[in-house]
Amino acid sequence: MAVVLSCTVLVSTTACGGETKTNNSQSLTAAESSASPTSSAERQRLAKTRFVANAGLAAGAAYQWIVKPFKAGKFKKGTKGRTVALVKAGVAGAFTYNRLKAAVRNAEGDPLLSKALAPLSSGIESLKNLPAKLRKGDATDADIGSFENVIGGVKGAGKSAGAPVTDQVPTASQLNGG
Repeated sequence: MAVVLSCTVLVSTTACGGETKTNNSQSLTAAESSASPTSSAERQRLAKTRFVANAGLAAGAAYQWIVKPFKAGKFKKGTKGRTVALVKAGVAGAFTYNRLKAAVRNAEGDPLLSKALAPLSSGIESLKNLPAKLRKGDATDADIGSFENVIGGVKGAGKSAGAPVTDQVPTASQLNGG
């Protein structure tokens, strides 16, 4: 919100020509001389907030449509509703991977979060193939276990950096929008 507001002010000042101050033969407009509206502390706070939102959505989708149905045996051959459960799990897996990558990008704005997530990058990358395995019905207990471990690691890293993550089940439109 602050970024949008500052851009609006910047554009309106520039469009109106701004004020020109002459000081020791230097010409500065009001927009050029103003300080940055977003401090480092604000950027870090926003990074943590975005990290918590993205990691929470990833954790919620993973639990709701992958872990819970897998433990209930919904992915086993011959189970009623298996195809629907596998498609939902595949979509949720892709969504979870996408949100985890976004959470990692958000964490880069906070030094403590960035440091805490660094060891998990390879684990997150290893999840790239899981949605396809889920859609095909090839996912094993080990695949789901590693998925749970990565989600747990991200949640633990957030907690250790002062950004506790709680599961948030995404809506259907969020899943489709990714």
